[in-house]
Amino acid sequence: MRQEIKWSEYRKVPIVVLNGTVQINDSSVIISALKTYMISREKTVPQIIICYPELRSKNEKGKEVVEYSNKYWLMLTESESKKLYPEKDSQKEEMKWRQWADDWLVHLISPNVYRTPSEALASFDYIVREGKFGSLEGVFAKYMGAVAMYFISKRLKSRHNLQDDVRQDLYKAVNQWVSAIGKKRKFMGGNQPNLADLAVYGVLRVMEGLQAFEDMMENTKVKTWYGRMDKAIQLHEGKM
Repeated sequence: MRQEIKWSEYRKVPIVVLNGTVQINDSSVIISALKTYMISREKTVPQIIICYPELRSKNEKGKEVVEYSNKYWLMLTESESKKLYPEKDSQKEEMKWRQWADDWLVHLISPNVYRTPSEALASFDYIVREGKFGSLEGVFAKYMGAVAMYFISKRLKSRHNLQDDVRQDLYKAVNQWVSAIGKKRKFMGGNQPNLADLAVYGVLRVMEGLQAFEDMMENTKVKTWYGRMDKAIQLHEGKM
């Protein structure tokens, strides 16, 4: 909730704070910085996050927008990069699909999980159950939030030029991802997930337990890959 991050000038989540002093913002920056640290232990986290400078600008409505340079790059030496990315163009492929998850896939979630009044209510029922809400506060959040997000999802649908049936955009995107992996690889990263796998899984995982997720599993080819990702995460297969 907003009051839980009132100490931060950066007003979005997630935020990572290390040792109570070093703050890392933006999910993609967090992942890139921590992955860099896991591989290149000679660099400290403060030294690494300097490589992801904050950029402030204003959008067409005059609202300030915060972005981060290099957020899909890992700050590695040439030898470290070759070891992590032995296949030609695998690093570029990983970066491309991480950005795709941020720029496109994530924008399909709200229009799909709040697609109808009943789906919006089901989504907020889940949010209230998992969140830190009192009983009265929870009822207010559930019903008012569901109504608000139902109408906001319609605006998002228009903003991102989605089809009338937003499920079709979700199905198309997910099948595009599966097609990019191909039949010869278990993951985008080969036999183990890479950061693109993690990014896409993280977006789709948000819908678990909701109708949009069930429809996606039934109407796309993502089920096998998603099951592999579930297992890989449980077994910590991305651990260095």
